[in-house]
Amino acid sequence: MSPSIDRHHSDWLLLQRDGLSMAGASYKRGVSVHAPSTVTIDLNRPCSAYDGLAGVDDLTLAPGAVRFSVLGDDDRSLWRSPALHAGDAPVPVHVPLAGQHSIQLVVTPVDGYWSTGILADWANAQFSC
Repeated sequence: MSPSIDRHHSDWLLLQRDGLSMAGASYKRGVSVHAPSTVTIDLNRPCSAYDGLAGVDDLTLAPGAVRFSVLGDDDRSLWRSPALHAGDAPVPVHVPLAGQHSIQLVVTPVDGYWSTGILADWANAQFSC
């Protein structure tokens, strides 16, 4: 059984997308959310790593910034991005997962009101299990 999205906490939708764009580059697959957002993924088996990209979608017109985080069991921080704005290059995500049963993909607004219009992308996710 592969990792599965268990639940989504947000006032906005989780959009699974084929084809998205960040900083002018296209990515084949990913999910898009608005800040604030938390997506919990149950690993369903032992996994050693999560890899992907995190960034602001090119459809974003809002001037704010968001920060991406990956939390493990017991809400322990496993990875955190710098603040990202529209037009910034996406950042690579590499998170060791040894001993984790689930992870949370978290997007947090940095600039308050302006950040709620940002479309945040988690792209090209790959689990090593």
